[in-house]
Amino acid sequence: MHIPVSHKILNQQFWLTTDRTMYWEEEKALIVSDLHFGKTGHFRKSGIAIPASVYKEDLQRLVVQIQYFQPRELIIVGDMFHSHANKELELFLKWRSDLSDIKIKLIRGNHDVLEEGWYENAGIQLSPLTLSMHQFHFVHDITDLPGRKEKITKGKEVSYCFSGHIHPGIRIQGSGRQSLCFPCFYFGKKYAVLPAFSRFTGVAMIYPEAEEEVFAIVDQELIRLQ
Repeated sequence: MHIPVSHKILNQQFWLTTDRTMYWEEEKALIVSDLHFGKTGHFRKSGIAIPASVYKEDLQRLVVQIQYFQPRELIIVGDMFHSHANKELELFLKWRSDLSDIKIKLIRGNHDVLEEGWYENAGIQLSPLTLSMHQFHFVHDITDLPGRKEKITKGKEVSYCFSGHIHPGIRIQGSGRQSLCFPCFYFGKKYAVLPAFSRFTGVAMIYPEAEEEVFAIVDQELIRLQ
């Protein structure tokens, strides 16, 4: 595993990884978004030949991150699962039973359509729209947060938000007219957009403005662009 990159927000220490995860040191929480577990099985059920190894590799990547950081909990910023239950989710339940001591907090995404009882049986704490922890707020789609800033319980104001959903990507210009697109972490002034953990996803181009920070994931290296 490559050495994580340090990134501080509101005096809190976060570590970014090339495996598309972010570790919150003070809370001992591993933060990921858009895992889309079960997506390959959903495609195969529709007659599209996607190897089952794609899903197993994603699970193994998550195991490696857990072994490295030893988190107390996972914070999933939406779309942990892709669709209705299939055989791949049965494999997830076996995986979950081996890691039952880790709390899993899921902010429900647009693809998380399983019955609420399923999440409860899997030991997953489900938040319908948002999750607040200290001065941070987690929401799957930043547009679901009115004004991107709102009051939360106990009258405290949210200072910074983490989101996912769009699978952000950035285009890097090479020599001549060549350019390539890479998944990335995006950090704006008020909110961040995390890369999709699943490698079986596309990306949506982002165009950062001045004073916004982007870390592109290029060949197992994190490159800070601005």
